[in-house]
Amino acid sequence: MTTVLVTGANRGIGLALAQQYAQQGAQVFAVCRESSEALEACENVTIVSGIDVTDAACLANLSERMSGIAIDILINNAGLLRRTELSQIEEELELYRAQFEVNTLAPLRVTQALRSHLGEGAKVVIITSRMGSMADNDSGGQYAYRISKAGINSAGKSLAIDLAPAGISLALLHPGYVKTGMTRYTGHVEAEQSAEQLRQRIEEMSLETTGCFRHANGEVLPW
Repeated sequence: MTTVLVTGANRGIGLALAQQYAQQGAQVFAVCRESSEALEACENVTIVSGIDVTDAACLANLSERMSGIAIDILINNAGLLRRTELSQIEEELELYRAQFEVNTLAPLRVTQALRSHLGEGAKVVIITSRMGSMADNDSGGQYAYRISKAGINSAGKSLAIDLAPAGISLALLHPGYVKTGMTRYTGHVEAEQSAEQLRQRIEEMSLETTGCFRHANGEVLPW
């Protein structure tokens, strides 16, 4: 049985991934700060609530709660989007710091906290955004979010190199413009469809392609 751990699993893409993997027969651990009615309604999902991915004590607690369990697929999905304006940068610095903590540092911290649970053949997934791409930026703005995603793209590439000798592959995946609370439900793709495509990309992961930055639809994205 495949064991999957998903952060930010109480809603949106994380919830859809947890649901779909559980329906496939995987052992799913849904990690979140607070559960939700939708997550509580999921069958065959173990809810691991009370976990703030920016808090060291919570991450230590998460590792303890996963004691003795090998993780086959670790999906770093928890994310934060807060709109910022350059003209308000001094007033909005805390929004920059919050997004850096969640989007850039948390995937590294979660992966390190759970490193002992990842064996040869395991897969680490970072749900990032094409908004972190410099070559793909043709609209400007969204400074804090773009910075945080460019940061995790860079860090994820290094992490892929560091994990490869242990036989662990890594993927940086853009889920698409998804209709979730984060986008105020203005996206083009439903969370369920995005999750299906993401699972296809996760299935394709290997050491040969580790560190790749891809769209959920399979397109290779520029850095």
